[in-house]
Amino acid sequence: MDKTPKNDVKVYIGIDPGKNGGIGAIYSNGETYAVKCPETVQDMADELSRIKNVQKSTLAIEKVHAFPGQGVTSMFNFGKGYGQWLGIIATMGIPYIEISPFKWQKYYGKLPRVRKDRKALLKHYAQQRFPELKPTLVTTDAILIANWLYKVENM
Repeated sequence: MDKTPKNDVKVYIGIDPGKNGGIGAIYSNGETYAVKCPETVQDMADELSRIKNVQKSTLAIEKVHAFPGQGVTSMFNFGKGYGQWLGIIATMGIPYIEISPFKWQKYYGKLPRVRKDRKALLKHYAQQRFPELKPTLVTTDAILIANWLYKVENM
């Protein structure tokens, strides 16, 4: 897909930060895009630059927090990545909102409490709505966050 649509096209970007997260984009002209989160800060910025190459864009990033039982090192790295994303977004001047998983997931209806079951159902929703993206467990949340943002801003 050509990630540089015409300047009158708006892009809705969803970011699920973290090692197993992704970036999803839905363009107002119907194009879509999704990738696994890049591993380096430079790659993160480069990927967002390619996606953002439009006149109008808005972004939603999943607001992260610690969970009981998570290791100190993994939570530090997770928070570090989240902060890197916020810095990149601010530097690029992209308007953004932080969205809790509960809030964006609520848009998709009643979901199972068990994480594995919830993730599987969300992946199914993404596969039904965006088959061209071939959603994986890594990209599903980002795609659905971008879709949530698109729907909310166009109501």
